[in-house]
Amino acid sequence: MTMVQEFREFAVKGNVIDLAVGVIIGAAFGKIVDSVVSDLILPIVGAVVGKLDFSNLFIILGAVPPGIATTLDALKKAGVPVFAYGNFITVAVNFAILAFIIFLMVKQINRLKRRAVITATAAPVAPAEDIVLLREIRDSLKR
Repeated sequence: MTMVQEFREFAVKGNVIDLAVGVIIGAAFGKIVDSVVSDLILPIVGAVVGKLDFSNLFIILGAVPPGIATTLDALKKAGVPVFAYGNFITVAVNFAILAFIIFLMVKQINRLKRRAVITATAAPVAPAEDIVLLREIRDSLKR
């Protein structure tokens, strides 16, 4: 078997295709969730708590050349070493909010699944008429 044949066999397996579909859907879902967090939730939280953008919190670790503004972007462009802890805080807060939203979504999906299972098991289907007749014949032969 050549390497091309092995690769083709590997690539068309169900698991690889399922994984590819999952990655594509996950990327699209990630954009949706990111938009929900950044466009819907963070503005509301920011209005209630105050601005949640810590990205401009940093400590300058080197000498600043003359004429360079002391903003994070300008310092990075000038090659000045900075300890940008504020950006990490912003990303961590966004992650916590994102994780909580995903938790709520998964919890709701699980609740809907449980409700569907309960509905399916609550109403047992009556056996078909031919099965009932066969059971009656079996029971009469046992006597």
